[in-house]
Amino acid sequence: MKVNVIIEKGKDGTYDACMEVHKDLTFGLLGQGKTVKEAIEDFYITFEDMKNLYQDTGQKFPENLEFVFRYDVASFLAYYSNVLSLAGLERITGVNQHQLSHYATGHRKPGPKTIAKIESSLHRFGQEISQVSFV
Repeated sequence: MKVNVIIEKGKDGTYDACMEVHKDLTFGLLGQGKTVKEAIEDFYITFEDMKNLYQDTGQKFPENLEFVFRYDVASFLAYYSNVLSLAGLERITGVNQHQLSHYATGHRKPGPKTIAKIESSLHRFGQEISQVSFV
């Protein structure tokens, strides 16, 4: 069963990994950290804690849970800003770097079409990069 986990950057600069409500589950999970990596690691710790709680209380824990980590645009841009410059992201996505800056700082939120454009452009770039081979 696939469950979405949203990665968001808080106003204090820390990150949350928050499981979306799922109709077939009776629990929620949250991870927090100074970085996305820490938040995801903490998320998996709470997952193991919940699993142990179910086991300790004799409850059946759902099997085959698969977590899909998703970002809001602002959190993605903020987290990857030390790796991908706004100028570079503009070249990859076609979205003006000033707009990207507004999204990263939370001053503006992109619409659904812009979100889809950014996401599909990054996926294409990722596919392109994954095919790189050096000689």
